[in-house]
Amino acid sequence: MRDITTRIAPPLPTMTEKLKFYGMWVGLALFLLLLPKIFASGGALTTFCLIGISIIFALSYNILLGQTGMLSFGHAVYYGLGGFLAIHAINYFGGHKWPIPLPLVPVIGGATGLFFSALIGWVMTQRSGTAFAMISLGLAELVASSALILRSFFGGEAGVSANRTKMFRVFELSFGPQIQIYYLVAAWTLIAIIAMYALTRTPLGRMCNAVRDNPERVQFVGYDPHVVRYLAFCFAGMFAGIAGSLAAINFEIANSAYLGAVQSGTVLFAAYIGGIGFFIGPIVGAIFVTVLSIGLSDLTSVWQLYFGLFFIGVVMFTPGGLTGLMMMHRPLLRAGMLTKMLPSYLLAGVPTFAFLTGIMLAIETTVHYTAHPNEDPNIRAFGIPFNAASPLTWSAALLLIVVGFILARITWRRVAHTWDETLTAARAKVHPL
Repeated sequence: MRDITTRIAPPLPTMTEKLKFYGMWVGLALFLLLLPKIFASGGALTTFCLIGISIIFALSYNILLGQTGMLSFGHAVYYGLGGFLAIHAINYFGGHKWPIPLPLVPVIGGATGLFFSALIGWVMTQRSGTAFAMISLGLAELVASSALILRSFFGGEAGVSANRTKMFRVFELSFGPQIQIYYLVAAWTLIAIIAMYALTRTPLGRMCNAVRDNPERVQFVGYDPHVVRYLAFCFAGMFAGIAGSLAAINFEIANSAYLGAVQSGTVLFAAYIGGIGFFIGPIVGAIFVTVLSIGLSDLTSVWQLYFGLFFIGVVMFTPGGLTGLMMMHRPLLRAGMLTKMLPSYLLAGVPTFAFLTGIMLAIETTVHYTAHPNEDPNIRAFGIPFNAASPLTWSAALLLIVVGFILARITWRRVAHTWDETLTAARAKVHPL
């Protein structure tokens, strides 16, 4: 019996595997530590802070959607409540000179998210699927509307502001300069990533995956799917509260936008675009969505429209997200055959780019005539100047859309054929018969 148990038990990780695992976290810490040395501008530091907050928020959402299979439309509730409690805590502790430093305020935000998720989660997690999604949506609308009614706590439309520099100082850190806030957000981001990764490796994390895939089988082996969903919901709310408190510290204000549907939709986009099937997926999605939203807002006035179109494209063509798309190429990379796909990708990329350019011209000209019909038709979008009133612009847009679409369909079929051949050859090379 001892021999059988030894054979069935998974092998212990080797010293090399342990060094790689812990070296990965040490490397991430060093990367976060040295990043401001490379990009030292105020705009870069602000962007990094937003990315760190978005990463925690997206990973907390993925505990629900990716790990446990619960689609929520109201995850911003715990994000916002954590932010509001953090702002009130800063005002209270700073006004009464309590010896509590600013780096501990996210603990209050996390406790707030945990408290409210534990308070209402038992009823919400009685059901999953569509029922859970609709309940979360109704709760989100209820809390968001309450933010404009309960002005004594939420501050109405103006919100509640605070001065983070009035908190108790440790090592003479005032947390006024943005660089100090960056390191605060980076430290909490690293802590949250490690904690949520560890959660996925626990028996609870494994049971969350089982509930996502087959709740009936989970119940058959003696576990209650409702309890598993409830615990996952509580952990998700706690980390969302930490993200909300960091956002409140960063901006020194909390308002009703923290609780709105836009906030819940953005975190859903980040998790799904990155890839909910992988732990690193929401991290990739949070970085991509944050950078894309900042970049697009500088290039066009209707960046939300492009953002939505991109999300639709991901859902239709890459349901595994950007991370899933990258993981598809791992067999080719291991076999050293990735370069064989590059000519096909480049060939298909040209008509695809032409098609997207035509879509951009059509959108920008349509927006000009619907939103700004009396303004100068000479406009600029994505750095490209053109005349929205010129028939040449409309003709070029139509030509690019039609011809680009037809050629893209043809070339992407060739990509699919080349992909099948290359993937088969790569698998045969890595695992020969």
